[in-house]
Amino acid sequence: MSGAFVKIDLHGLRWEEARAVIDRALASAGPTTYQLQLVHGYNRGTSLRTNIQDWYRYEPKVKRIIPGDNPGITVLVLKELY
Repeated sequence: MSGAFVKIDLHGLRWEEARAVIDRALASAGPTTYQLQLVHGYNRGTSLRTNIQDWYRYEPKVKRIIPGDNPGITVLVLKELY
């Protein structure tokens, strides 16, 4: 996986499927990857958002979790930009 800001579309995925996609992205994130932008949607994606925030809160690679530009996006910050 390359790029500083990686966008992952999780629309239509169940939690188990989404977690597998996110785990693969975290495992393949290189040293230049700063954020994973997880697009889960707003109306039906709120349960995914809650699960993402609960599950990845204690992931060692994730420095913090922030909301995206809209309620349908959650951002996992892997490195801080200074």
